[in-house]
Amino acid sequence: MMRSVAAMEAQEVQDILADAVARMTDLGAGFADARSQTVRVTGAVTANGNLRQLVRKSTGGVCLRAWTGGRWGYGTVSSFDREKIMEAAASAVKNASSVKISDLSLEPSAVRGYHPAEVKIHPDSVELSEKIAAALDLDKSQNIDGRIVNRTGAYSEEIKSNHIVNSAGSDAGWEEVRTLCRAMSVAADGSRMEQYYEGPDGTLGFETVKDLDIEAAGRKAAEEAIKTLGAGRAPSGNAVVISDPMVSGLLAHEAMGHASEGDEITKKRSFLTGAIGKKVASDIITMYDNGTVPGAHGSVPFDDEGTPSSCTKIIDKGIYSGYMHSLETASALGCRPTGNGRAENFGKRTWVRMTNTYFGPGEWDRDEIISDTKDGILCDKMVNGMEDPVGGCFEAKCLRGFVIKNGEIDRMVQSFTLTGKSTEILSSADALSKEVILDGGMCGKGIEDWVRVSSGGPFMRARMIVGGGQ
Repeated sequence: MMRSVAAMEAQEVQDILADAVARMTDLGAGFADARSQTVRVTGAVTANGNLRQLVRKSTGGVCLRAWTGGRWGYGTVSSFDREKIMEAAASAVKNASSVKISDLSLEPSAVRGYHPAEVKIHPDSVELSEKIAAALDLDKSQNIDGRIVNRTGAYSEEIKSNHIVNSAGSDAGWEEVRTLCRAMSVAADGSRMEQYYEGPDGTLGFETVKDLDIEAAGRKAAEEAIKTLGAGRAPSGNAVVISDPMVSGLLAHEAMGHASEGDEITKKRSFLTGAIGKKVASDIITMYDNGTVPGAHGSVPFDDEGTPSSCTKIIDKGIYSGYMHSLETASALGCRPTGNGRAENFGKRTWVRMTNTYFGPGEWDRDEIISDTKDGILCDKMVNGMEDPVGGCFEAKCLRGFVIKNGEIDRMVQSFTLTGKSTEILSSADALSKEVILDGGMCGKGIEDWVRVSSGGPFMRARMIVGGGQ
């Protein structure tokens, strides 16, 4: 039986990658890899019953890397043309420079085989019209009250096909599929406006839509936006805060996660430099970066250096225990690579990046934590957060929250900020829920480099500084 045209083309690109790696090693590279990638994105956004945006785009190319004298040289090509790829391979070796800056010896993996995305319904098997309909249905289901002044429904998918060949013997391909559905409602009553959002995401296929109760998701976004119109201002000052999984995840990602990336450590611009073995949190706190969580938004079978994904325990019962690594930072610090060498796409450089970063579970139920709290604030969803790997401080904006009085929810409060030194916050933590939830998103690093990640954790009770309301 004849192979399909697509399979023949894939084999041809695979052969070119192998030849490019051989070219780089012949030119003197101590280590070399070549990675091909195609990225296909489909997205539909509706507003108030109308299709506002429809995106269908595809990009592809090859990234060539040569490691010589302790330095990377890059070459990239926005096509799969053999001649151009071979020229870029030679450029990569040249760009690595002849000036030796270190004696670092990398420990790359040798991985082989093809690893398809583990999805139930591949987006390629679904008509575009059905994807648009999902966004429109999310939009329509929010139309429950005249106070809803803006309704948004969104569907998006990203399909990445990767293949890597390296001089250590790797010859592997893998696919990443991510799908998102989101409803966002804006409510207004003449004097103020509030918003709320709802919807799943992950390394899943179109089952993200099929498994979602679209009517319930849209209605909830609208109902909660309307409820928030009646929220008051949050109290200010040092307070007991019960962070929900989204806000707990912000603390894990922004404050501790970025500071645990190996390149921040080698450059000595992280407050956690030299922290391994030191107490940084209460005994109940354990934190992970885990790229192997099934279905999570930041999960990858391999990083963009071909290192198999893994679970890194960053904090172990309050003791700082490890960093995330690429090939380079692992070598520099005498560790094993952790599968955190990631690039936004084939045209961008590889950095140490997070995957799924979260705190582990505790022994409480959410309601038990609330009933055990005399005075405090319960968070409900986040708006954004800010990283501070140098100073180790935490800053986040919560979408809304609830004041707790004598173990009961007293009243709703509108958006407020949380700040504090991350190690002091974690050291004050005294209760964690059994439930852990991950929330997907994008993480930026450098000037404009973004990768898919998720963050999360349990409901966490700790002390933070609250900035009251708008």
